[in-house]
Amino acid sequence: MRSLKQRLRDRYGWLPLEELRNKVVLGHTAVGLGRFERAEVRRLLAGLPGGTRPRARVAVIVLTYKRPAGVSQAVASVLAQTMRDLVVVVVDDGGGGLPEFPDDPRLHVVALRHNINVPGVGRNVGIGLTDSAFVAFLDDDNTWDPHHLETALARLDGSAVPDRPDAVYTAMRRLTPDGTVRDVLSVPFDRKLAWERCYLDNNPLVLRRLPDTRFSRLRRTTSVAPKEDWELIYRFSRRHRVEHIPEPTVNYTINPESYWTPWELS
Repeated sequence: MRSLKQRLRDRYGWLPLEELRNKVVLGHTAVGLGRFERAEVRRLLAGLPGGTRPRARVAVIVLTYKRPAGVSQAVASVLAQTMRDLVVVVVDDGGGGLPEFPDDPRLHVVALRHNINVPGVGRNVGIGLTDSAFVAFLDDDNTWDPHHLETALARLDGSAVPDRPDAVYTAMRRLTPDGTVRDVLSVPFDRKLAWERCYLDNNPLVLRRLPDTRFSRLRRTTSVAPKEDWELIYRFSRRHRVEHIPEPTVNYTINPESYWTPWELS
């Protein structure tokens, strides 16, 4: 009989040690969170018009927690996209105090029954509430340029594009809270480099809806690395082509008050 170590190597040998450790140490947390996620999709789906999943070419999931001004700007940047065939689901992680949103039939706002502080589960709920060919994500302290989705889809779904990828991510302008551009993060996709450096993020990501288009449900505290977005892209790239578009289309705030990511500004 193979040892536990051998079985883990067979199943997860392609993972960096940090993520393998997360699966071993935190794996038990995914069981209850998976049940919670599925129950929330059923509950919230019943509250959508007709009890059916809104359908569009792209489903955009905006996760938020107690940041009304930020989520207003994030949603406005999504609704202002030049690519209009989209649906937006704002998922409130049980924080309450949401702002008044525009009256737009493409926009749906839902709230988890209580705060769980597991971004992967909140985003998975949004995925489960929608029906689309592609999925994209935006957090409540970031915004997109108006052509973000159009730029991504030109590569993902363009009829003249040979060997189309299943996921793309654009470059990001990283901003300090006062709006100053600190730098532009633009790193071509490379699995070995991604193994060594956690530079992958969900905000510039647009990917095809496939069975493995889902986030990890592990309960990762702010001190646990790597994060859910890294895990999704790295795992997805095992079987699907991922490409980088060096054009910056995302404004990403390095926010020391972030609920999910610890930042120290120097």
